[in-house]
Amino acid sequence: MSFQAIAYTVFTISLAVVMAGIIIYYYNPARRQEVEEPKLRMLRDDD
Repeated sequence: MSFQAIAYTVFTISLAVVMAGIIIYYYNPARRQEVEEPKLRMLRDDD
């Protein structure tokens, strides 16, 4: 296996790990209120 193939493999795996980390962070149940607040604020009646 050449260095280029190993570099592409490591890069691809690292991108997958970063993406999985972002997804896990965003969909964490502890952050639900923080994530939902802008949507609820937009739907709230200002009168």
